[in-house]
Amino acid sequence: MEPFELSGEHYLPVPEKVPAEFVITKASTGSVFDLRFAARLHGPCFRCLDDAALDLPIDAREHQATSPGEAEELRTPYVVENNLDLGAWSRDAVALALPDKILCRADCAGLCPVCGKNLNDEPHVHEEEPTDSRWSALEQLRDRL
Repeated sequence: MEPFELSGEHYLPVPEKVPAEFVITKASTGSVFDLRFAARLHGPCFRCLDDAALDLPIDAREHQATSPGEAEELRTPYVVENNLDLGAWSRDAVALALPDKILCRADCAGLCPVCGKNLNDEPHVHEEEPTDSRWSALEQLRDRL
């Protein structure tokens, strides 16, 4: 599998080649293709930018009709001239299995919005939040009320 780019970050499949179970079943209307494997991706955590590893069990199925005619829904896009493109199919199956955010752990605290330190390593709070000078006119108005 090729590396993934998700939200501008790169995630590498480790290993690049994974053992897979591939089954072709002949049906009365065509062929059914089943693909099963486990993928592991390495890259940065969405919250703290530390290394994250994500394990994904993949179970994909495609159908190719014997005589699909013009009906696109009866053919798989991975079969071209009687050749099945397992690389594209496996990559798309992994992409569909990805979560919204790849995290180093479920309870990742992320980075401090004030100082940028990793809150997983150094949990802390800042005594006084910095104020934005653009709000000073509204603060003066609040003080007068």
